[in-house]
Amino acid sequence: MRGDDTPGGTPEGDAGGRARIDADDLPDGLVATDPDGVILMVNRAAERLTGVTRRAAVGRLIGDVLPLRDQDGRDWWKWLDPHGGLRTRSRQPERPLHLPGRQELLVAARFVREPARGGEVERVVITLRDASARARVERSRADLVSTVAHELRSPLTSVKGFTATLLAKWERLTDAQKLVMLETVNADADRVTRLITELLDVSRIESGRVEIHRQVVDVPARARRIIAGRVAAGEPEDRFRLEVLGELPETWLDQDKIDQVLGNLVENAVRHGRGTVTIVVEPVEWGVAVSVRDQGEGVAPELVDRVFRQFWRGNGRRRGGTGLGLFIVKGLVEAHGGTISVQRAPGGGAEFRFTLPTGTPDFA
Repeated sequence: MRGDDTPGGTPEGDAGGRARIDADDLPDGLVATDPDGVILMVNRAAERLTGVTRRAAVGRLIGDVLPLRDQDGRDWWKWLDPHGGLRTRSRQPERPLHLPGRQELLVAARFVREPARGGEVERVVITLRDASARARVERSRADLVSTVAHELRSPLTSVKGFTATLLAKWERLTDAQKLVMLETVNADADRVTRLITELLDVSRIESGRVEIHRQVVDVPARARRIIAGRVAAGEPEDRFRLEVLGELPETWLDQDKIDQVLGNLVENAVRHGRGTVTIVVEPVEWGVAVSVRDQGEGVAPELVDRVFRQFWRGNGRRRGGTGLGLFIVKGLVEAHGGTISVQRAPGGGAEFRFTLPTGTPDFA
């Protein structure tokens, strides 16, 4: 282990300068001690999380420098007891702990034994993480559950009400009344299906399990198809405009996911914007760029960073939607290796612009 004012960690690599691994490169805090709790090493992330420099920590007892305590005020190091317990004990699972005057930390420990099985403890390696990230994830999950419950309640209540009425009063209802009720049930079933599909997309994006099946995709043709679908659903044809600027390269993309991206962005422009919705497709240095513009109020500069988060609904002023569409769009674009941003459109309103690399055939 290295001394007090050297970087915290042991680099690995050969003389030829290949990849080096250093504890200061790790995103989590790392502290190593001997079996008696004397600190041997502190990395940069641990300094940031604890507010204690490695110069002040190395060579001192961990209980004096980092008095970690659980919610009942018990001393964590004494409870950890590296010398006690079974010789097969190799780790202490992560748990929330506190430092005086600091935020809550998630702390785990690993015992390095010699020999590895059943030997004496040579070192204790402690990892530290900011608990606020975990809290944000838990809040996000709670928001997801609340949103799902709210979005499901309305269509399911409608389905239950109409089916109950049909079953109880079938003979007394006219064919026209039956048709209206069945059409409503069908529409509500579609709404539930869309919600479930969005939730599955969110799950795949968050877990990194989005699969891209590439084929040659004509992006302007897909945009025309989206526009035709909106017009067939009753939107005026002159509300949409498609512009193709320049000669486009051959692009290998996932056609279904590109349809989903374009569909969500056009839906967002129709729902939250005003005036003409313009789709611009143009070549860029490494692929294709697509811009979807509306003529509404646009997105305030202070809200730009929030637009692609889950449950964003444009200041909460607009109704409808789960607030998951733009999060899914960003995830699908990035799964293609692309990027997406939002800015003010040239004629006012919002412009969502995403770029996609040309890609290569995927025969997997």
